[in-house]
Amino acid sequence: MTDSNPTNVPSNKTLVFDVSGLSCASCVGRVQRALDGSDLILGARVNLATQTAVVDVSDANHSSMIEELIVGAGYAASLRVEGEMTSPSPDQGGAYRSAFLWAALLAAPVFILEMGGHLFPSFHHIIGRSLGHDNSRVIQFVLTFLVLAGPGRGFFRSGIPALFKGAPEMNSLVCLGTSAAFAYSTVATFAPQWLPAGSDNVYFESAAVIVVLILLGRWLEARAKGQAGAAIMRLVNLQPAVARIEVDGVISEIATRAILPDDMLHIRPGERFPVDGALTRGTGYADESMLTGEPMPVEKGPGDTVSAGTLNGTSALVMRATRVGRDTAIARIVKLVEEAQATRLPIENLVDRIIRVFVPAVLALALSAGLAWLFFGPDPVLSHALVATVSVLIIACPCAMGLAVPVTIMVASGRGAELGILLRKGDALQRLEHIRTFCFDKTGTLTAGRPELVGLSTATGFERDTVLRLMAGAELNSEHLLAGAIMRAAQDRGIEPGLNLDMESLPGAGLRALVDGRRVLIGTEALMKSEGIDLSDLYAPARDFTGEAQSVVYVAVDKKAAAVGAIADQLRPDSYEAVKSLKSDGMRVVMITGDAKPAAMAMARLLGIEEVYAETLPGDKSAVVKTLRQDGPVAFIGDGINDAPALAQADVGIAMAGGNDVATEAGDVILANGDPMSVVTARKLSYATMRNIRQNLAWAFGYNILLIPVAMGALYPFTGQVLSPALAAGAMALSSVLVVSNALRLRRVGTGYSASGKSASRYVSARDLATEAKVGV
Repeated sequence: MTDSNPTNVPSNKTLVFDVSGLSCASCVGRVQRALDGSDLILGARVNLATQTAVVDVSDANHSSMIEELIVGAGYAASLRVEGEMTSPSPDQGGAYRSAFLWAALLAAPVFILEMGGHLFPSFHHIIGRSLGHDNSRVIQFVLTFLVLAGPGRGFFRSGIPALFKGAPEMNSLVCLGTSAAFAYSTVATFAPQWLPAGSDNVYFESAAVIVVLILLGRWLEARAKGQAGAAIMRLVNLQPAVARIEVDGVISEIATRAILPDDMLHIRPGERFPVDGALTRGTGYADESMLTGEPMPVEKGPGDTVSAGTLNGTSALVMRATRVGRDTAIARIVKLVEEAQATRLPIENLVDRIIRVFVPAVLALALSAGLAWLFFGPDPVLSHALVATVSVLIIACPCAMGLAVPVTIMVASGRGAELGILLRKGDALQRLEHIRTFCFDKTGTLTAGRPELVGLSTATGFERDTVLRLMAGAELNSEHLLAGAIMRAAQDRGIEPGLNLDMESLPGAGLRALVDGRRVLIGTEALMKSEGIDLSDLYAPARDFTGEAQSVVYVAVDKKAAAVGAIADQLRPDSYEAVKSLKSDGMRVVMITGDAKPAAMAMARLLGIEEVYAETLPGDKSAVVKTLRQDGPVAFIGDGINDAPALAQADVGIAMAGGNDVATEAGDVILANGDPMSVVTARKLSYATMRNIRQNLAWAFGYNILLIPVAMGALYPFTGQVLSPALAAGAMALSSVLVVSNALRLRRVGTGYSASGKSASRYVSARDLATEAKVGV
């Protein structure tokens, strides 16, 4: 290779290589050791399930040298183009399927000719009278040779070089087993005099059927792995290939990948948005369930954002592209899932240590079995020795060991994405299993983060509508969250804001303004006292508001106390159910908020949270989490912005995000749907994933521990039977298929939990309280 950087990627980053030819855990180990031995590489993670190598490099300009390391280990590799969304095929086993069918077609006559006589004695005599037994063996030789040289040549192409390099892998075991059976049978066919009397049996059917069954297993395994990656595939395929662009008033079609920021795009009813953008014309509804898990369409109008892959409803819309290519929400979700799938869990370290010695140990056991049968077995000893040796070589299966963890992570990450649970770090699933304390931020996490003016009590001599008009005028040009609440309250009552001639913001306290010729002061109790305002008439309603999980704001007009307003944030639909579910499972639930203590305590009582840390600054939240960790692992759930220190301090940081905010770097887990119930679902996914991994590992190791001795002949003294190499091949193929199939069960995790808010009717929400209080607004 001459071009050291074909994609001109910048330095200091992570490169992803697609690696072909990885067939078992030993293959993964060879590539891993080749990469780990290079000074150019800071870290590498080779994944059998995804057939990738994720490499952290100090200088990405050496990408071709890294590729050569993988090729030098015996595998083909290609650098994946950064930002390109690859669409895995639902059936990745096309090549295995074709090879299996050809092998089955050629092996069927071999099996019939050899085994037919064992099943039906009369068939043996028919062959003798028609073809002749010598001709039958020649036919079996030819057909078996075609099986090994044709569909089975892949085993030899990978296995033989690995043997010569002193790093045997699964293909090497298949090569040795089939070659031994074929070579012995060839001698028995063409030079039987070289063998002891009574030992000239042929095992062509074993060599042929072994190839057929292993190819069948790999085809089924590839299909299952394709299903494991179906979540990513569905996300990638949601983005349309073409879009309709408007240039100088002319509308034409353009490839989605050619869209640039600020392009004007026309979206027909029922079409999917091709890129992220903002609507400029038209109103309608968008189905964003593929991003957020929320089944209800979201109303969209001019200025609202839309995301690539989401579905337009029944309206014709015009949008301006803002984020394209790898910057779209859907592309970043795919990237997050792929990174999670490439993560290595701590539990894999044990697997690696075992696999490193597994294949050499199998070779030693196969040789030992053969020698034992030669010296201590009954006649014909050579035949028994061959059968035992081949069976041990074939039945041993590092494939299942290598797939046990990565294929489970692959399915779990994809399922998480479908549920709106994005794993920035795959090992978060393992850490989340041990969490016993869940700490929630309040605003924007348990609540929607959109305060509303839900009550307004006026002092003697002031009318509500007049005060509300003055408040709306004062807040007209303010960017504070309170301003929006007051403006919406005025709009709901049809009140026009007063004329604002002057406005001064008072950070952390409130504001003062001149509205309709009157001096208006809006803010905290401390601000009012500093201005000499007597609030004695308003303390009673203020206490009532605070007791109902509402914060208060005071209003003064012309140096006189005019009103006290109640501000309430709305609970997210499933906050109560999320807290209830965690507590019912024995979890400790804590609220950590910067809100005032009375309002925080009232909200906590509504949710059933007994432990509350109120009036905490971002740095204080981190300190609280650090203290709580002394009692065990802690998860912190926050909005991912000002909660970043606490998210980083926690054992598992869970960041709440909107559908377009999927690339936040604040947490280990990102809840794209912003639903607190997803915390419960993420915990269930963690438990199910780790249980699935343990089941897979138990099967993979247990399979070999139990069946390798059987293949060696451990049952012969009791049953008088030895394990056929063909049955060994079938068991080996089945073991990998079972591991992948077990992992696929994770696609059902989370069924019954959604962001639909269906549980909201089971409790009294803050929205209900706000609605009752709003009568007085």
